[in-house]
Amino acid sequence: MMDALSVVSQLRDLASEPQNREVIVQDQGCLPGLVLFLDHRNPEVLLATLQTLRYLAELPPNIPTMKNELGMMVSLENLMARDGLSVDITALAQEVYDILCAPANPVSHIPERERRKKSQFFINSSNNKAKSVTLHIQGLDSTDQRGLCEDALLKVKGVISFTFQMASKRCTVRIRSDLSTESLASAIAATKVMSAQQVVKNEAGEEILIPLNTSGVKVQQNSALPDYLPEEEESPEREVDRAISRTTAKEVSSQKPSTGETGAV
Repeated sequence: MMDALSVVSQLRDLASEPQNREVIVQDQGCLPGLVLFLDHRNPEVLLATLQTLRYLAELPPNIPTMKNELGMMVSLENLMARDGLSVDITALAQEVYDILCAPANPVSHIPERERRKKSQFFINSSNNKAKSVTLHIQGLDSTDQRGLCEDALLKVKGVISFTFQMASKRCTVRIRSDLSTESLASAIAATKVMSAQQVVKNEAGEEILIPLNTSGVKVQQNSALPDYLPEEEESPEREVDRAISRTTAKEVSSQKPSTGETGAV
């Protein structure tokens, strides 16, 4: 039996592909399972679940179904109000909640091949020697700026994944532990239209912005991005059906979290 993180990670992998999103939401077991995972004790499971929901909400017809799923909105509200969670989890829960409450929100229109490449890059985030950094990005005002920021981050060697919270002008970046936060700020500053500060919590639990020094910081770049997702002859619908069959209602529902489970996998 797969553990909770494996199940939700597989769903996130599927949801990262636009053509899979309708099938996942229509499947009888997937949405109830994701709602169940929103109450999990493992923060990695919570983050992966929210990332999955964020992908699914990019397809506007999915939004009413997701919003009306039993326990969905209540679980998101509980996450937003829950103490002790990281900034990235709380912010992403807020973003998903806002999207479900306001289905008229515009969705970023990234060219299909670029969207697929970036989505595949985004999902590869299970790395024990990694840390998450939340940035407040001044100038992150539109999908054009978001695209520039994505391109800048994709080129930085040591960046594992990233998610955006456009409403709050934030980006949560998962990076190798040996990559400095200043490198991220320097890459973003190189766009000439955006600048980044780090979001942290002080001793009182209040969020504060920390300026990042970008002068003289050398950013090590990836020499080339891999060409993700080569075209295949097989229909993507058949692949989705097979993959979803491995995450049925029984399999997802069996992962009800125990109160004693803590920490990251």
